[in-house]
Amino acid sequence: MSQAPGTGREPVVTPVRVVIGVCLVAPFVAMLWVGSYAKTDPAFIGIPFFYWYQMAWVLISTALTMTAYKLWQRDQRARRPRSGGAGR
Repeated sequence: MSQAPGTGREPVVTPVRVVIGVCLVAPFVAMLWVGSYAKTDPAFIGIPFFYWYQMAWVLISTALTMTAYKLWQRDQRARRPRSGGAGR
């Protein structure tokens, strides 16, 4: 098969991109695996585990998404071709 015209770079899997993927997938896996948190104990300040676990993941998801975004920005800056101005 031939490449589509205009695509200069192929997708690259790097360790940073794997970390980004894990950061974005982890909250989904944690929330979809209901059996891991479908219980009432241990309670935290009177709140059953089922509820405080989900609320904790709101904060964790925010932190993981922010981390993924910052890593993605850093990765894109590193991959951007450097143009020194000469040779244009």
